[in-house]
Amino acid sequence: MTAQPEGRPYDVAVVGAGVVGCAVARELAAYDLRVALVEARADVGDGTSKANTAILHTGFDAVPGSLESRLVRRGHALLGAYAEAVGIPLERTGAILVAWTEEEAGLLPALRAKAEANGYSSCEHLDAEAVGMALPALAPGARAGLRVPDESIICPWTTTLAYATEAVARGADLLLRREVRGARRGGDVTVLDTAGGPIRARWVVNAAGLGSDVIDRAFGGGSFTVTPRRGELIVFDKQARTLAPVIVLPVPSSRGKGVLIAPTVYGNVMLGPTAEDLDDKGDTATTAAGLEALLHKGRALMPRLLAEEVTATYAGLRAATEHSDYQVRVDVEAGYVCLGGIRSTGLTASMALAEHAAALLAEAGLDLRPRADLPAPPRMPPLGQGQTRPYEDGERIDADPAYGDVVCFCERATRGEIRDALASAIPPADLDGLRRRTRVAMGRCQGFACGATVESLLGGAS
Repeated sequence: MTAQPEGRPYDVAVVGAGVVGCAVARELAAYDLRVALVEARADVGDGTSKANTAILHTGFDAVPGSLESRLVRRGHALLGAYAEAVGIPLERTGAILVAWTEEEAGLLPALRAKAEANGYSSCEHLDAEAVGMALPALAPGARAGLRVPDESIICPWTTTLAYATEAVARGADLLLRREVRGARRGGDVTVLDTAGGPIRARWVVNAAGLGSDVIDRAFGGGSFTVTPRRGELIVFDKQARTLAPVIVLPVPSSRGKGVLIAPTVYGNVMLGPTAEDLDDKGDTATTAAGLEALLHKGRALMPRLLAEEVTATYAGLRAATEHSDYQVRVDVEAGYVCLGGIRSTGLTASMALAEHAAALLAEAGLDLRPRADLPAPPRMPPLGQGQTRPYEDGERIDADPAYGDVVCFCERATRGEIRDALASAIPPADLDGLRRRTRVAMGRCQGFACGATVESLLGGAS
């Protein structure tokens, strides 16, 4: 969006405009610094951050004493408060881990103890009857459960966009379509070789997600390798929402949290993800085998769910590494901070990771002087089922009839919302970006009814 001005280099260039990179740019832009947010794609949040399970985790099952555990716990509090302040859709549904065998039931006390070791003491043991009462649509046979009341669901798209919007409002430069191809250090300045020309910065923060290992090697690292872990998911129609009033979690394994059933803030129900390690960091295709595995699992967990209509399927890639914790390091000589191997908990930990990165930079000698002229935080468009959407806001429609002109009837997205997104500080680059900002064409018909109108509105703004 912005070309680097001539003259002195940026104080910090943040590589990667996913949820973590945008959070870091927002945090650093609160200080008297020149900040660049550098992204290879044409939009923010267009990689790993756009396709996840959208859960705000408590960190109850993290590895005690790990950096991930500490930052997820802190991030849960920070992002929960920020979401309420700026209007990010958030529902504090709670979660229930369901044990289906005696062996799994026997693991629940240890999981509760692990939660307490992580500083979370609100877990509650449930017997089989209590599990059935809380989840009447669940398949019979559950042996026990563990309630985690503070697990929540959130909108990952609005979260990333809110961070980026506030970063830009605070003066950060958003540099899109700037894939980083290399880096060289000269004196106290790093020159990033990018697709859009060189970018000079005193410090570089690597928040490149799936590409974080490549960037790290450019700065002399190489202690971790990102293996893209594909997770396929199935999204069921809004009619299914009553079947899953809370997040239904499996007893976790060494490969992750496993297949879950979760409501979404948009009113749908989600089943997934799978976990398949790949070589290709761009392979987000869904597969017949993956979807069939999910349907088989869903049939065993909640057979009534499979009688509902499927709205969409999708796949996301997580930045798995050979390590059990985030890969964070500082190289003062290179003017470099690595935030690598940030897995599915990165959404929850994003604000805490930003806070941590700022602290590391300060310890390394960067002068962090708070700005006194910060603009007010943005107010994000309401996308959540629990919020008042423009189409149902009479006063808003009276003031501007465009908010009553529904374009996408599946998701009740209006012409006014589309207009606002196209005129926003960070407008969408394409239809997918517009969908993430308004949910247009994301409902039952997937744009069959509204697609032509939406394309004309999008084309008219370009």
